[in-house]
Amino acid sequence: MSVPQPIAAPASAVSPGPPETAATPETADIPETTETPAVTGASETTGARPGPSTRRPHRGALLRLGVLFAVLGATAASLLLWDPSAVLSAATGPWRLPIALSVYVFGTVAFLPRPALNAGMGVLFGSLWGVPLAVAGSAVGAAVAFALGRGLGREALRPLVRGKVLTEIDRRLSEQGFRSVLLIRLFPGAPFQAGTFACAFSSVRFWPFLAGTVLGVVPITTAYVVAGASAGSPTSPAFLVSAAVIAAMCVFSALSLWRARPRRTAPPAA
Repeated sequence: MSVPQPIAAPASAVSPGPPETAATPETADIPETTETPAVTGASETTGARPGPSTRRPHRGALLRLGVLFAVLGATAASLLLWDPSAVLSAATGPWRLPIALSVYVFGTVAFLPRPALNAGMGVLFGSLWGVPLAVAGSAVGAAVAFALGRGLGREALRPLVRGKVLTEIDRRLSEQGFRSVLLIRLFPGAPFQAGTFACAFSSVRFWPFLAGTVLGVVPITTAYVVAGASAGSPTSPAFLVSAAVIAAMCVFSALSLWRARPRRTAPPAA
């Protein structure tokens, strides 16, 4: 009688486990920890650091920007309640010149067209007093708008200066402030207050800005004031010369804008 042999288990069913290692005194009491890399604002792979152009304006800067918009909006809306020309016409006596200067400054901040203001100075005061009044009003109005933009809006809008074009404009205004502002003021196609606030939001300093403004507004301001003063005799040499200067500067502005337009490049041949 044969004795039955035990059935052997398949080799794949039983797998020997890893050999047990005895805990050594150096490693027995050390808990396992998992280190997590610290999260920083800079990218460790690219080494980029957040610069001024990537920061977001804080709440205080945004509130001041809102105040700037409110002040400018209220100044412009107030013109619906009073007529600057009526105030100038009613001003008499020794207060006439200060009132005219104040109205010009207010109108400049309120975005009134400067050609109309300059012509009005010529009609009311003639060329002798109208030109210095208009130049002084332009300078004071630009200084007030610059102070408002620099104090209330620059901190909020400064982080938006991005891109190659805006960065280059800011660099030129910072390094060549007087020359850049002078060219802006001599260019009659550039809106006066737009140039003022662009300078206020940039890095240009105040005194180069003011000097460039005063010298830059003299030619076109004089032409408009003389045209307004001599509007009663349109065939006079003064009116014809001033009108010719205004027309020449407008043509120059149009040609400059046409030359500065973006040009289309032809697609490469296949």
